[in-house]
Amino acid sequence: MATTNPGKIAELRGLLNAEGWEVIGLGDLASPPPPVEETGTTFLENALLKADYYSRATGELTLTDDSGLEVVALEGRPGVYSARYGGEGLTDQERNAYLLGELTGVPEDDRDARFVCVLALVGEKDGKPIQETFSGFCEGKIALTSCGESGFGYDPIFVDPSSGRSFAELSPKEKLARSHRGQALGLLRAHLRSRLAGLRPRE
Repeated sequence: MATTNPGKIAELRGLLNAEGWEVIGLGDLASPPPPVEETGTTFLENALLKADYYSRATGELTLTDDSGLEVVALEGRPGVYSARYGGEGLTDQERNAYLLGELTGVPEDDRDARFVCVLALVGEKDGKPIQETFSGFCEGKIALTSCGESGFGYDPIFVDPSSGRSFAELSPKEKLARSHRGQALGLLRAHLRSRLAGLRPRE
């Protein structure tokens, strides 16, 4: 999985290790390729751009994730800029505080938001190119304050309507069952089972 985000890698490993797949991240490579500039204007464009780049650079079947938070009161921001919203180099906590600051004075009923995830799987099987995408999204609300210690990114300020808790207050299993990435990963797992059953990572 072409990311250095340990949370994303852990979620994928939790889903695919039991299926007999070994999941490695960029940090597991001896010589990780340099980052690629994300020039796409949609989650789909960025996911495919990254998957194609890292698959070519590593020769491995590569999965990339482009995901983010869309807030109605902010006209869809931060969107594709979620990972760098508020400026480069901010911590997750600082980025959450920045977004909450933008929503100062916005009442709870008007804090609708959704998480979006697009996964792209790119590589080769039997000399034939593979290019598949899987999408998921989940609706929720932006909390008035940050809550919870689990998860990563915007999880502490995104409230799951079915439980009334933030994603950072859910267990990993609960979050995966509700989240945008969990939906997309479920589609990926079904695809790997049905279409790529004979393909395994190199020994």
